[in-house]
Amino acid sequence: MTRHDQIDEELLEEAMDWFLRLREPSRSSSDEQDFTAWIRRSPLHQAAWTKACRTWEVMGETSPVNMPEWQNLRQPRYARPRGIGRRMIIGAGLAALAACLIAIVVGPTILMRSQADYMTATAQVRRVTLEDGTIVDLSATSAIAVDFSDDGRRVKILSGEAFFDVKPDPSRPFIVNVGGELDITVVGTAFDVNVTPQLATVQLAHGAVDLSAPKNGARMKLRPGDFASLDRDSGHLSKSSVDVDAIASWRDGKLFVQDVPISSVVATLQRYHPAWITVASGELGARRVTGLYDLSDPDRALEALVSPYGASVHHVSPYLRVLSLF
Repeated sequence: MTRHDQIDEELLEEAMDWFLRLREPSRSSSDEQDFTAWIRRSPLHQAAWTKACRTWEVMGETSPVNMPEWQNLRQPRYARPRGIGRRMIIGAGLAALAACLIAIVVGPTILMRSQADYMTATAQVRRVTLEDGTIVDLSATSAIAVDFSDDGRRVKILSGEAFFDVKPDPSRPFIVNVGGELDITVVGTAFDVNVTPQLATVQLAHGAVDLSAPKNGARMKLRPGDFASLDRDSGHLSKSSVDVDAIASWRDGKLFVQDVPISSVVATLQRYHPAWITVASGELGARRVTGLYDLSDPDRALEALVSPYGASVHHVSPYLRVLSLF
């Protein structure tokens, strides 16, 4: 069976070369005939064309190509400057995409590294013991900053997910802060905190937790098995229930999610995947899922996440995955 990730780089380069050739004003009917012959050679040629389309679409270049038989395939609009070769443009386009990904991924990481006391890399899980004896398990691509004093213990989640097993100390409450949007106050308990761009969630394994959301003044108390979710845009705080045994399942290499948007699941899987993952459709990203996914194989997890909705995972390159409904 043909898969997008089995397309060799030479064939993909041919497909991207066709983009530029077919967009030139001097394009002729013989060019269109040659392209049709090329794309008919095998399913791999057709898959390479589709993958190339996805690459340019991610870069914002989308316009239909009006050619017999293949008019429903999408091709980017790109005018080649005079005197510049096609290979140079292809290389420049991919280099620009890589530069964008570096800015998105590396920039925040550098800032976070300067603030964090403890952090993890992609696909790395780490256990740390704080000075008071509290144990913190850090999920992949996560970071925390710690500020302990005589009258209190504060931890700030800079990114990612962490499971806290807090050492009891009634004289010094333990407070976990999420971006100034949510305070989690405990004395001695065990709970999980997960932060994505859309949501901040808290799942309580044992003990008791007080939550407060300064944005709208909402307050909530959690008991074991409670699942609290904060919409980071609206500040809305809601509560549901979860199986205690499923809390922080990522420590065993599994990701359990319950009624959350696909975009939030992708943000979590991103921590375990070396490639950048993007959801091309807002409609797809907003769909809600419940499921259990294998963190040891994030590509397979992505397929399992979106395939029930008829969506696909496009392996554009070793450095990019695009999830889309087409």
